[in-house]
This record gives sequence, C-alpha cells and structure tokens, in this order.
Amino acid sequence: MFKMTPNIMRNLVTKRATRRYPHEVRTPFERARGELFNDVEECTFCRVCAVKCPSQCITVDKKAATWVCDPFACVYCGICVEVCPQDCLEQKHEYRSPMLARKTIFMQGTSKRTMKGDDHGA
Repeated sequence: MFKMTPNIMRNLVTKRATRRYPHEVRTPFERARGELFNDVEECTFCRVCAVKCPSQCITVDKKAATWVCDPFACVYCGICVEVCPQDCLEQKHEYRSPMLARKTIFMQGTSKRTMKGDDHGA
C-alpha cells in the first residue's frame, strides 16, 4: 500500500490526463474524417455508396428518393465519399456531437427520373 502513496499524491496535484468531454472539445486534426453529409439535391440515388460501404451503414431507396445513414454503424473510412460519382457526399472536419438516443441521418430528395419526365412533358 505504501508503494502507491507517491503515485496518489502526484495525481492529486497534477493536471488531469483526460478532457471533460463534451464540455471540453478538442479541435479536430488537419485531415480528420468527421460527420458524413449528403447534398441530396445533387444525389442521383445510384446506390454506389451503399454498395461500397464496408460497414453497410448506408441505405438508399431510388424510388422513394431517400438516403439513410446510421452514424453509430459508420466507421468513417471515407470510401463512400471517394466512390460517389456525383461528388455529393462529403465528410465534415467536425465530429458528430454526442447523443443520448440512437438517431439515423435521414435525407429526402427528389427523384431525378421524375424531374426529367416532367421537363419533357412541358
């Protein structure tokens, strides 16, 4: 027990080794891969991001024009951003804020096929 006393005394007078997250947030690294974002106005719902995602956290429904991502399953590897043919996916440099409940990222867009059909009918 007396062997631990110097260590205990040192810990009482030195600064903490950890941060009080989320009250003290560290600035992200220069090339950090943060929260995933999709610009649904540019998205064609081609499903390439969902097919290439190694954690299978992205679900795309072309008919309903929806894009859904489960950030708790995402490993933030950036493969979906690299393979997106429309360049509508990006990763922010900021990390996702902490949450008390599990939430998915749901984005509703408009089907490009319907828009083109409307243009031809006019």
